[in-house]
Amino acid sequence: MRFVIIGAGRVGLRTARVLREEGHEVTVIEREESKVRRARNQEFTVVEGDGSRETILEEAGLAEADALGALTGDMNVNFTACMIAKHHGCRTVMRIDEAYREGIYRKYAEEVDEIIYPERLGAIGAKNALLGGTIRAIADIAPNLQIVELTFTDEAPINGYSISELQLPADATVIAFGKRDRPLEIPSEDESLETGDRIVVLADYEVLSEVRQLIVGESAARAAANAGAGGVN
Repeated sequence: MRFVIIGAGRVGLRTARVLREEGHEVTVIEREESKVRRARNQEFTVVEGDGSRETILEEAGLAEADALGALTGDMNVNFTACMIAKHHGCRTVMRIDEAYREGIYRKYAEEVDEIIYPERLGAIGAKNALLGGTIRAIADIAPNLQIVELTFTDEAPINGYSISELQLPADATVIAFGKRDRPLEIPSEDESLETGDRIVVLADYEVLSEVRQLIVGESAARAAANAGAGGVN
């Protein structure tokens, strides 16, 4: 696949490297000379200029690209580039940096396929490190929804039950399950729930503490404290 990445900063260049390592073609757009040099030193094809200008996007091969990632720190540039790219039939991914702006862009940029918030993704990693090995936040997918992976412990009140006997709160659902040291799969109702097994749950923040109590065996007070008032902020 062919991708155009706008921004050769930390987020943009790392994304470009991952895509290239997976065999995709990547062109980077950057206007700061020092970042242009850095990207070229890493042997990327770089178009120097303002990624919100259609002529620059066309020079980068937008017409042939499968997707555009507008990953600069300037949300106005990102927004404009995505609007141009969408008219060229590209999938568009727009970076934002300020959480309070997310609602605004979701309202006025309906044609953008995806909005990412790198600071939130980084915070998920930090939260996982702080919580330890039995709970792993995977993603915030909406202001009130989070996907989490939890590992059953000896203290879990449902240890020894089957998937069919697992009764999660109404605003939570199981989306994957894996036996100890085995890959995650779509769960079977007959699977037994044992120490070391992992389960992936989509849940509203308000019921996360209940889910944690059931699967990890945390006390109500600890579960509520760890779940907090929301997800990863």
